[in-house]
Amino acid sequence: MTPHAWSLLFILTVAIAVLIVLINSRLRIHPFVALIVVSVGTGLAAGEPVGKLAGSIEDGAGGTLGDVGVTLALGAMLGRLLSDSGATDALAHAIVDRSAGRRLPWLVAGAAFLIGVPMFFEVGLIVLLPLIFSVARRLETRGGTQGSPYVLLGVPAIAALSTLHGMLPPHPGPLTAMTGLHADLGLTLLVGVVCALPTIVLAGPVYARWIAPRLPDVRPDPALVAQFTGAGERVEATEGEQRHPSDGPGAHPTPSAAPRPQVPIGLAVAAVLIPVVLMLLRTLAETTLDESSGPRAWLTFAGEPLIAMLAGFLFALGVMAVRGSNSGEQTRRSLTGSLQSVAPILLIIGGGGAFNQVLKDSGIGAAIATAAEGARLNLIVLGWLIALLLSLTTGSATVGIVSATGILAPLVGNGSTLEASLLVVAIGSGSLGLNYVNHAGFWLVKESFGMDLTQAAKTQTAVQTMVSVLGLGMALLLSVFA
Repeated sequence: MTPHAWSLLFILTVAIAVLIVLINSRLRIHPFVALIVVSVGTGLAAGEPVGKLAGSIEDGAGGTLGDVGVTLALGAMLGRLLSDSGATDALAHAIVDRSAGRRLPWLVAGAAFLIGVPMFFEVGLIVLLPLIFSVARRLETRGGTQGSPYVLLGVPAIAALSTLHGMLPPHPGPLTAMTGLHADLGLTLLVGVVCALPTIVLAGPVYARWIAPRLPDVRPDPALVAQFTGAGERVEATEGEQRHPSDGPGAHPTPSAAPRPQVPIGLAVAAVLIPVVLMLLRTLAETTLDESSGPRAWLTFAGEPLIAMLAGFLFALGVMAVRGSNSGEQTRRSLTGSLQSVAPILLIIGGGGAFNQVLKDSGIGAAIATAAEGARLNLIVLGWLIALLLSLTTGSATVGIVSATGILAPLVGNGSTLEASLLVVAIGSGSLGLNYVNHAGFWLVKESFGMDLTQAAKTQTAVQTMVSVLGLGMALLLSVFA
């Protein structure tokens, strides 16, 4: 490597250190602002012409939001529609209500898997809390359960929701990594599912059986349990009623009543599965049909993440309009509230895209590629480690993913390979590990289940770290076939 390449790598190291300091300083600078500031400083230090630097930042932010932002917004609105209809809660209850006690952790994991496809970790957990609390209270009353029934049922939900959040599009992290690495959509979905299933089993029901007897005193606040488990009650994220998890320690969701689901469960499941099925059909068409085929062109178009998510959203909106009881104005306000909850994530993704573009345009990306080739580093392990460290130190899984993606993108080359899809899973898995007090999800779990810091570390931190390590292990195992 040339001295100039070494200097660029030094600039990158300093940039990452500055980013961590800005986010964790007493000022607690928002990650979006920190990313933009670091992007400007990195570009100037690396010698990118000042006339081009602003354009790099704008192109990077705009391009990333164009690829990911609209899809993410539609996913948030789809999740809100399903939550408002009561269908997600009814679906979860239908899965577990008639089940034997030993099967309940497995079925809660299954319910979380289905509900977690279109929903963020925090939103999915809030939707599932009425189910977890009501079933756990029944187990508690019946007796015979070793340890805390709330831990027994909560851990599988945490494992499933966090695994989906880190490994599978259309969640923002995997979708951002997939776009930045130009990974094949269908292959990434397939690899993500293969890696996710054993991860959920081991970090969810299996770990729950082991840890629940060791945390017998975990029980949520009785008033909160009563609010969540009253007859016909569920949690609804209505505008002005619910504190978002990012509001900090002590944030509690506020329940509101909904006597019965407004739409049939089958239609709700269809709305969740439509985007996934369309994306899989796209991959099937691209691998089996001729390039000049008309059906291939239409299926490829329909399977674009943006179009697929739009189709699921419009289906759910149509069902709500026909079968739901909410007025058009109520639905509009609810959808507006769902966009407010994802606005910070969208900004961070845009800031990460700006940082990534500056790395590319300033020549730092090429220097990283040269260094990695000389050192013969395993890209899957490197991507996982970078995402893990940045997520740990910044408190943002999104920052970890977008930064790791930008750093490693020059090393991938032709992204439509198994290695690129495995790298998406590894980066997403890395962003989940060591989830502790500087992550919003940690506080949501701690406060909702009435845990102290040690108990929360043994559940939320331990589960997400297990998911992170198991995801890396599965990616490395599958890399044998790359």
